[in-house]
Amino acid sequence: MTEQPTLAGEGFHPHLPAGQDEPSVPLRNRLHHVRSDGLDGDTAQSGGMRRFAAISGRTVGSERLWMGQTHVAPATASSDHHHGESETAIYVVSGRPEFVFLDDSGDGEPEEIRLVTGPGDYIFVPPFVPHREENPDPAEEAVVVIARSTQEAIVVNLPGLYVLPADGA
Repeated sequence: MTEQPTLAGEGFHPHLPAGQDEPSVPLRNRLHHVRSDGLDGDTAQSGGMRRFAAISGRTVGSERLWMGQTHVAPATASSDHHHGESETAIYVVSGRPEFVFLDDSGDGEPEEIRLVTGPGDYIFVPPFVPHREENPDPAEEAVVVIARSTQEAIVVNLPGLYVLPADGA
């Protein structure tokens, strides 16, 4: 068996000195390695959850993409919110988070819809759709990976859920 060399910093650019924060190579001309312990908690938040940015305009210079993690504590619900113009894709890593929104596609009053998910499931949230995340499990934290179509996390906290008008805004 051939032993693999250990690279300084184990990053994509072993020729860059370890701990170099400002590379001389422009951000758009190189790959970026964001370690799990390097996630940025200084991002838009909603009550009841914690968001951590991995890929963003600020962290790696992305122009059209934001990606990170969201953690929802046991027996907790987020505030009602939407993500402005961002399309949001969600991948469930652990736990059984529930995603709640209002739907008026039936007759009569809008109905609260609850999507119950588990590890390996995906959710798509269109722009401006009010929703919330809940973690009804009394013991296990729910963790999801989020990707957004904007370079920063847009979070608009709301006083309650409502049905998005047919024109989408």
